[in-house]
Amino acid sequence: MANFSKSNVPQFSVEVYQNEYLPEGGREVNAIVTVTSTGGGTTGTAGTSPVRSGQGGDAAVVIMVDCSGSMDYPPTKMRNARDATSAAIDTLRDGTRFAVVAGTHVAKEIYPGGGRLAVADSATRAQATRALRSLSAGGGTAVGTWLRLADRLLSTADVTIRHGILLTDGRNEHESNEDLRATLTACGGRFTCDARGVGTDWEVKEVTSIASALLGTADIVADPDALSADFTQMMETAMGKEVADVSLRLWTPLDSEIKFVKQVAPSVEELTARRTDAGPRAGDYPTGSWGDESRDYHVCVEVPTAEIGREMLAARVSLVVPQSDGSAQTLSQGLVRAVWTDDMAASTSLNPQVAHYTGQAELAHVIQEGLDARKAGDQDGATAKLGRAVQLASASGNADTAKLLAKVVDVVDAAAGTVRLKAKVTEADEMTLETRSTKTVRVKK
Repeated sequence: MANFSKSNVPQFSVEVYQNEYLPEGGREVNAIVTVTSTGGGTTGTAGTSPVRSGQGGDAAVVIMVDCSGSMDYPPTKMRNARDATSAAIDTLRDGTRFAVVAGTHVAKEIYPGGGRLAVADSATRAQATRALRSLSAGGGTAVGTWLRLADRLLSTADVTIRHGILLTDGRNEHESNEDLRATLTACGGRFTCDARGVGTDWEVKEVTSIASALLGTADIVADPDALSADFTQMMETAMGKEVADVSLRLWTPLDSEIKFVKQVAPSVEELTARRTDAGPRAGDYPTGSWGDESRDYHVCVEVPTAEIGREMLAARVSLVVPQSDGSAQTLSQGLVRAVWTDDMAASTSLNPQVAHYTGQAELAHVIQEGLDARKAGDQDGATAKLGRAVQLASASGNADTAKLLAKVVDVVDAAAGTVRLKAKVTEADEMTLETRSTKTVRVKK
């Protein structure tokens, strides 16, 4: 469990942005909660040198590599996967526990074997790289077996940070959806996991659901030649994590109720259904592991009505980590307020942060709806939804998403959301838009 007596751990801050004013009879309070962690590890960025200067003794990582038969088509795909895994291993800090798993319709330990984890140093990194030569393609795909083996291996380490990296190139055809969901439920909260789909023969919703359930990131690597750079960046980010099992704890007064909680930056992630009770009128929402970074959350609270001039605390927002004695340590706090007013200008004013992230959440939603309509042959529905997405991306300055949309539609008027569906769209472009649809841009404060 977390111990914050060391001087090099991150310091957390909580900032609340809202319009606290409600009209007579108003009950819904919206706030954007910005959580920032500074002064701990570094998250790492692509292109930097491997992060091996610090001590990795409080972290464990399992890399799961798809070795199903489809990884041989083309043969360079398997070679790229070996090279990427080697690059990720080379990025491990000394002292980090690690293992490599080959995934087919069963999961097999490639290194170090024996149901254990290796400790990263120059010798074990070299041994692991040599062991990767035995990776070959053949067999089916049952991702749940890979995750369960990773969980067993990670559970052998007495560390704070437990992380998985999963690479797949195909659909999860050799186990049921129910089995995979049961595995994700069992592994949730035990380790975080980044998931990557290589090529274009995998299922976006499968890969994103794995990352979502395990509080990691999901992305497409359409060109297998880009795997090494992507794996290196993922591992550098994992090596920058310092604090695990951080939760957003929301306390509300009597007769108040949390309507929803969602992460809105750097990506949209629904957290409402993940609440666990934390005492009277309090609930915890998991946020995973943290290094030096900042994230934004949208909190919506329904409060009882009150007379004009009344002020109340709508919610107390705390950032907490579990302790070994079963208690929780509070890292930082913020307050969400409600004030009833007859000043129409005050009560109808939209807070810029709330307005921005409401638009970003809608952007992610309409992209998904538009792509689903396109796949179903609903040309009019797809045009309308993707046109709205172009409009939202343009208005919010989300240039990355706007570029991805422009590969699927011809933009006639971005501000008005007028578009035409492209007659030909590559599978890679469509899958990239779907996979990255939840990525947001931060509001300019």
